[in-house]
Amino acid sequence: MFTGIIEELGRISAIEPIAGGLRLFIEAKEVLQDLKTGDSLAVNGACLTIVGRRDTELAVEAVGETLEKTTIGSWKIGGQVNLERSLSAAGRFGGHFVQGHVNAAGRITQWYPRGENWFLEVEIPPHLMRYIIPEGSIAIEGISLTVASLNSNRVGINIIPHTAKATNLQFKQVGEAVNIEVDMIAKYLEKLMEVMRNS
Repeated sequence: MFTGIIEELGRISAIEPIAGGLRLFIEAKEVLQDLKTGDSLAVNGACLTIVGRRDTELAVEAVGETLEKTTIGSWKIGGQVNLERSLSAAGRFGGHFVQGHVNAAGRITQWYPRGENWFLEVEIPPHLMRYIIPEGSIAIEGISLTVASLNSNRVGINIIPHTAKATNLQFKQVGEAVNIEVDMIAKYLEKLMEVMRNS
């Protein structure tokens, strides 16, 4: 489980093909302090297992459904990725519950400065829109964000300067794909209502 509060930007240093997927090597500092092989790490919102680590670098692998639902297959060496360690029992909770199970990739349709802040608009796959409400939570690239507006299948979000600077949003451009995870509570409520209707 994660919170959507990004701890650090990592840099992809190498990508290797493996059976059915990819092994990615990521340069990092802060998140390496207490991570070991077998631990979980959210990388651009995708929960990946650490399969190896050195002083300034860690390795993760992505296969199967993870590659199908995320943008990982398009990542390049030198790319900046959002990193967050899993939530500890004693950790502070500052965002919203993020599972690290990316639902699909969205596409940036607007990204520009607006006053002191920035405005981000992302096109969302239609089947996910029923889980998104104004002022509700959504994770984009692993970042916990609050929905400001809905327009058809597009979500508008106001981004404060700190968030833009502390995440890989600062490098994004219109047309780029981004990882989307809708609020898990909305999905659980939908399932509960379905059970109640059928009981």
